[in-house]
Amino acid sequence: MLIPQLIMLDKLRHKQPPVRRRFRRPPTGLNVLRDGRWWRQQVMSVLFLVAGIFSAALGLKGFLLPNGFIDGGVTGISLLLTQALGQQYLALLIVLVNVPFIVLGYYQIGRGFALKTLLSILGLALVLLVVTFPILTQDKLLISVFGGFFLGAGIGLAMRGGGVLDGTEILAVFLSKKTSLTLSDVILLLNILIFAVAAYVLTVETALYSILAYLSAAKTIDFVIDGIEEYTGVTIVSGRSDAIRRMITEQLGRGATVYTGKRGYDSRGALPQDIDIVFTVITRLELGRLTAEVDKIDRQAFMVMHSVKETRGGVIKKRPLH
Repeated sequence: MLIPQLIMLDKLRHKQPPVRRRFRRPPTGLNVLRDGRWWRQQVMSVLFLVAGIFSAALGLKGFLLPNGFIDGGVTGISLLLTQALGQQYLALLIVLVNVPFIVLGYYQIGRGFALKTLLSILGLALVLLVVTFPILTQDKLLISVFGGFFLGAGIGLAMRGGGVLDGTEILAVFLSKKTSLTLSDVILLLNILIFAVAAYVLTVETALYSILAYLSAAKTIDFVIDGIEEYTGVTIVSGRSDAIRRMITEQLGRGATVYTGKRGYDSRGALPQDIDIVFTVITRLELGRLTAEVDKIDRQAFMVMHSVKETRGGVIKKRPLH
C-alpha cells in the first residue's frame, strides 16, 4: 500500500536470497537457555501478527463492510467482490485473492515471509468468520477515517511481525522489476483502477469515502512502521565542529561521526579550506534541542536534515515499538 511497506519488502528480498532461503532453526540443548533473544523475537512477532489481525478485522467488520466502503489493494478487490457475491464470502475471498500474491512472494522474497503471510491471511479470514464485531457508528466520515485507521494499524502491525495482510505490494515489487515503472507508480496505478471500478460499480460518493479510508489507512501504516519519532539524519558543517561533536555526545548523549571535507565556496574568494563535518542521527522530537544548541555554539553553522527510515547499532534513541 505504501512506500514504508515497499522499503521493508525490498529489505527482506535483499537480506534473504530466494535460492538459499532457510528457516532459522530453534536452538537446541543448552543453546535454548542462551538464545533468549531468538525466543523473544518469535514471541513479539506472533504478538504483532495477532494484534494486526484483530485490528484489521475490526476495521473491516466494524466499519467498512457494513457500510459498503472499500480500501485499496487486495483488500479492496475482496470488498468489491463481496458487493456482488455477498458479505458472507469475505473471509473466503480474502484468502483466494491473496493466494497468487503469496506464491509470488515465495519466489520474490522468501519462504519464511510467504509462510508468515499465509498464516496472517488465514488468521484474518478465521477472525472475520468467527468473531462478531459491533457496528460502532453510522456516520460516513467517521466510518472512513476510523475504518481506515484500524485497517491500516492491522496491516502495519502485521508487517512489524514479518507478514503482510495485503498482497498488492508483492505484485508491485514484481512489476517494477519487469517494467520501467517504480514501486510507487505501480501501487498508484493499481489503486486508481480499483477506485475507478468502485465508482462505476457502486457510487461516486462511496468511492470518494473509500479513498478517504485508504488515505487514513496509509497514514496509520506510516505511523505504525516508523513510530512516533521518525529518525532524522543531520549533517553539520562548522568551523567549531569539535565543540558541536562534544555537545552531541556529552549533552544529548547521541553518537556522532566526523569526517573531513573542504569548503566549496568562500565569499571572500579565499582558497577552499579543510573542515571537519559532523553527522548524527536523532529523532524528530530531539531536532529542536539540537538546533538550539548548535546555534549557541556557531550561528553560521550550515545544517542539512533528511529523514532516515531505519538504523541499526550506534548510540541513538530507541523509538517506540522498536
